[in-house]
Amino acid sequence: MPNPGAERLRVLLAGVFSLILTIGLARFAYTPLLPVMREQAGLSYLAGGWLAAANYGGYIAGALIAAVTGDMARKFVYYRWGLVAGVLSTAAMGLTEDVWLWALLRFIGGMSSSAGMLLASGLVLNWLMRQRQRPVLGLHFTGLGLGIAVSGLSAGAVAQLAWSQQWLALGALGLVFFLPAWAWMPRPGDVAVASGSSAAPLAAGQPRAPSRQWLTLMMATYFCAGFGYVVSATFIVDIVEKMPLMAGRGPLVWIVIGLAAVPSSLLWDRIAGALGQVPALLLAYALQIVSIVLPAVSGAPLWNLASAVLYGGTFAGIVSLTLALMGRRYPDNPSKAMARLTLSYGAAQVIAPAMTGAVATRTGSYAGALWATAAVMLVGMGLLLALRALERREG
Repeated sequence: MPNPGAERLRVLLAGVFSLILTIGLARFAYTPLLPVMREQAGLSYLAGGWLAAANYGGYIAGALIAAVTGDMARKFVYYRWGLVAGVLSTAAMGLTEDVWLWALLRFIGGMSSSAGMLLASGLVLNWLMRQRQRPVLGLHFTGLGLGIAVSGLSAGAVAQLAWSQQWLALGALGLVFFLPAWAWMPRPGDVAVASGSSAAPLAAGQPRAPSRQWLTLMMATYFCAGFGYVVSATFIVDIVEKMPLMAGRGPLVWIVIGLAAVPSSLLWDRIAGALGQVPALLLAYALQIVSIVLPAVSGAPLWNLASAVLYGGTFAGIVSLTLALMGRRYPDNPSKAMARLTLSYGAAQVIAPAMTGAVATRTGSYAGALWATAAVMLVGMGLLLALRALERREG
């Protein structure tokens, strides 16, 4: 008879490793490699922003596929395709210098990241609920921070190589995480409760589906969160490298962000348990605003490391709390509900990098984009307050 604890660990690790591959490498390896690509491959500010936008466009495409796919077995197949795409799109970045092919590969990498963020989290959450276990994604989303740390550490380890060889090396590293992410994620039809041989139906008495107004507010709020998340996630290394006192420390800041993000989802689960989910999200948004503003007002190493800790300690928690909330509101097919919400998050991730690249090109600085991003996050806090008021009215 299978060991329930060991099975749970394998499922959670499959989710963690899928995030390290599809988010940490297929998506975020671009962040520490952006400065070296600008230096060695002649990538401009504007092209750098559009490549990031292409990646997030791919993420939206993957989210759309997840949103219109109701069958969990088909989602599992798409999840596995996403793992393959994550490895291949990362390695292939080192095989060309054509900016249009780079854009295509970043788009494919973005599609793969939706497999880790949406499909894997939905499969894990569905498995937990059918196992009658607490449906939280804190442990699963430690993969976000680990992925960032892995991308930063591995980029540092291969920094002496040419930019193209760095991409190839990171693609090869992706195979390490590909194998358990592929093998340990159970097919939805294979899920069995610990006390029997067949999958358990979801518990009765699940929360009623939220109103259209609630969903609209959530989507608008999550758009703001996506805006706040993506500017730092894409450009922070390049922002730091442009500061006289921080030159050469960009990869270190990226690693600090990843390490701060590792425990953050678990921490925010506890904070939400004490304060409630919306108050916890309000606190996380406020701290992330501080993290965004600090690099715009100071080039001091201490303040920028503080910014990295605050950013890493909030963005994964915001994602985890929001997606877990959606999963509990839509228990029958959580990844589909998450995907619908994530379309607004993804839209922000296309708009914000393109805006940032254009502002940096015009001004020679990222400061204006950082202030604009902080303003968008403030709007998000206002929307969260409106959401809390609506929940009180609706009971």
